[in-house]
Amino acid sequence: MTPAINQAKKAKVTYQVHEYAHDPRSESYGEEAAQAMGAPAERVFKTLLVSLTGGAQKLAVGIVPVSGKLDLKAVAKALGAKKAEMADPKEAERATGYIVGGISPLGQKKRLPTVLDDSSLNYATIFVSAGKRGLEIELAPQDLLSLTGGVAAAIGVSD
Repeated sequence: MTPAINQAKKAKVTYQVHEYAHDPRSESYGEEAAQAMGAPAERVFKTLLVSLTGGAQKLAVGIVPVSGKLDLKAVAKALGAKKAEMADPKEAERATGYIVGGISPLGQKKRLPTVLDDSSLNYATIFVSAGKRGLEIELAPQDLLSLTGGVAAAIGVSD
């Protein structure tokens, strides 16, 4: 069990855990997860940490489909900040308690402002990291928003 799974279990939300053999040579953790689970890349979401300027909070979380990219201007706007840039990986690991490639939006050491791409609302369930490479948790996007205190906004850009 990871802190992410424990948070979902404790909250009594419906979820399913998916485990697969992670290949350390994989260049894209999210695409690897989608392929390993046989899930459409639009339903598998990556958790990215950003550093904000012009707002009260320094770090925040953006969750977007692995088939696209995070729109930094859009995530900054959704959080009321002037600017967002990708957070330093070491800082992201320190703040969340997870390692890059296994950062879950759930069960983080410190609860950070969270924005989930609104494309997630088109699906009954989505997949996000369950807290380690090779482990995904599938749950309703509304449950993810509830557990993270997050908001949905258009923050993803297609590749």
